[in-house]
Amino acid sequence: MRSSSWLLLIHQIPPKPGYLRVKVWRRLQQLGAVALKNSVYVLPKGEQTMEDFQWVRREIEAGGAEASICEANFLEGISNPQVESLFHAARDAEYGVIARELTQVMRSRSRENEQKHRQVERLRKRFDEVVAIDFFGAPGREATEGLLTQAEQKLLAKKQEAHVEKLEKKPVANPRGCTWVTRTGIHVDRIASAWLIRRFIDPDAAFKFVPAKGYQPRAGELRFDMFEAEYTHEGDRCTFEVLLKRFGVEDKALEPLAEIIHDLDFKDDKFGRDEAAGIARLLAGLYATEEDDMRRLTRGSEVFESLYQAFKTRRT
Repeated sequence: MRSSSWLLLIHQIPPKPGYLRVKVWRRLQQLGAVALKNSVYVLPKGEQTMEDFQWVRREIEAGGAEASICEANFLEGISNPQVESLFHAARDAEYGVIARELTQVMRSRSRENEQKHRQVERLRKRFDEVVAIDFFGAPGREATEGLLTQAEQKLLAKKQEAHVEKLEKKPVANPRGCTWVTRTGIHVDRIASAWLIRRFIDPDAAFKFVPAKGYQPRAGELRFDMFEAEYTHEGDRCTFEVLLKRFGVEDKALEPLAEIIHDLDFKDDKFGRDEAAGIARLLAGLYATEEDDMRRLTRGSEVFESLYQAFKTRRT
């Protein structure tokens, strides 16, 4: 005998009072069940769906009505693909509501970015709830998820832009004697940033090298060029450039140095500095011969100090 594919909940709820019928209907909608007839609802067979139907049956019986659960295969009158199409239609209708609301939110000019963010978060939560009961992967799921992802990325980009603009308007005060924390295996941006910190921002700085993720900073510690750092890449700026901007360091000799570090770190040849290739070869030799981060920092700082003095001399 072929195993059953479906669970049916069959109830007999009197029309009055109406509260129980409405309560049960709402509960079945939350579970993703679809109606075959007014009092017959179907879910795909499974442990969770069986438990869900059992809870509904108990609610119905507690309200003084009757309900039964049975396993079923459809032999005539309606086929399995037709039943699946009922689920597709129900979920696509819900995805459609989310997509329309999302479009309205993103097109609205009256909402602030933060308000839009909250609305999109609410719609994402609703989308996840629908996905949880989308048993057969309704066609509308992928398109709606794409719209949500685009909206989230757009709002995040605007938030980051606003954050950067705010920081640029008011450089922060220089810290003193902090421990500056960054990822192990330091390369060009971290070496140059550490040199900049000790040379122009925090002369008494100490440095600490930790794994890339999961580190919780202690009191008096500041992170740079790592995950969730206080100072790291922002937009198309490397950490060295961000530090210059955030602390308001103004020195003409640092401008070409920042351009070299940007080109080496991002590898985008944005500034096309002729010196970049030579510095890259020099640092490659440093990485190959020095595994200890503190010694790398010491030797690398000498390179950037010499380069800085060269640019400073050229301008005087």
